[in-house]
Amino acid sequence: MTTTGKQLFTTLEANGTLTVAIEDVTFPDPTGNQVLVRMEAAPINPSDLAILVGGADMENAEYSSGKYVAQMPEGANAASTARHDMKLPAGNEGAGIVVAAGDGEAAQALMGQRVSCVPGNAYSQYCIADAAMCLPLGDHTAEEGASAFVNPMTALGFVENAKADGQSAILHTVGASNLGQMLTRICQEDDIGLVNIVRKDDQVELLKKLGAAHVVNSSKDDFMAQLTEAVRQTGAFYGFDPVGGGKLVDTAFRAMERVAVEQMDDYSRYGSNQQKRMFIYGRLDTSPTLLTPSYGFGWTLSGWLLFPFLQSVGQEVMGRMRQRVRDNLTTTFASHYKAHVTLEEMLTKDAVMDYREMRTGEKYLVTPWG
Repeated sequence: MTTTGKQLFTTLEANGTLTVAIEDVTFPDPTGNQVLVRMEAAPINPSDLAILVGGADMENAEYSSGKYVAQMPEGANAASTARHDMKLPAGNEGAGIVVAAGDGEAAQALMGQRVSCVPGNAYSQYCIADAAMCLPLGDHTAEEGASAFVNPMTALGFVENAKADGQSAILHTVGASNLGQMLTRICQEDDIGLVNIVRKDDQVELLKKLGAAHVVNSSKDDFMAQLTEAVRQTGAFYGFDPVGGGKLVDTAFRAMERVAVEQMDDYSRYGSNQQKRMFIYGRLDTSPTLLTPSYGFGWTLSGWLLFPFLQSVGQEVMGRMRQRVRDNLTTTFASHYKAHVTLEEMLTKDAVMDYREMRTGEKYLVTPWG
């Protein structure tokens, strides 16, 4: 059986020219435990933007039907040498109908079902996906299931990680994001303390309506005092940050240390020995991460990525997490979208300039068939 359709590719040349374009592709027949999914919806996540736009000059890019060509600044291009001259698909996750399956038992069981999948090339009319990484959606729509993997499993992963490390509270630096709202609901369900950092008053109200107990606004003059009090009340010495650049991680560490010093029985010129840990799980800000170590020596900053985490916990834990997502897809793990765009529309200047800003609550959904 020959299956043809449109698929998006992104190529960065050694000279810094970034080309993102839609091409006609012939998709292979699935084999073994592979399935062929007719894609219906795929979100544009921050993790997708790294290869869609990166640090390119999108304001002055050349836009045409189903294509744009932009120039990558020298610094950003130098940091991307590993992908030079490689034509890459894009789109981490999405949802659609299984229209063909390999002869493996797991693949055959999915035939005709709507599934959420993580093919890595979801901005396409068809995708080959591993049956083991597909989540049957039952009666859920493609829109409801399109974001059923990255954000839900990441938010659950934070809580699983915290529990494994004996933590009872978490600090999250982008509390009002789609993922942050999921994390708020999960922490309530699992009785985990949560400190949310946001940037605007309306984001404070949003999370308060969800039942969040500790929401601090980084734009306020008393932000540091509020953050310290929230850490004091929750004991959140363990946090996650998708921003990466700037001093937000540093600020979190300083607030944690203030509380830790208050709890010390004896003075130490080295600061507290309270273990404080922050994980960076994204680079919304590509500038350097600035640290001003003034928070004792019991601190650790490391990276966190979803797929290595899932590999580390094994199939049993991952299966339990996936089942929880499916059971609560329209409640705890609900996603909302600002706009729906076709493959062609996602490459227009208006759309690119909007979704590349990654503003809270303004996620885009790609519908490959219009």
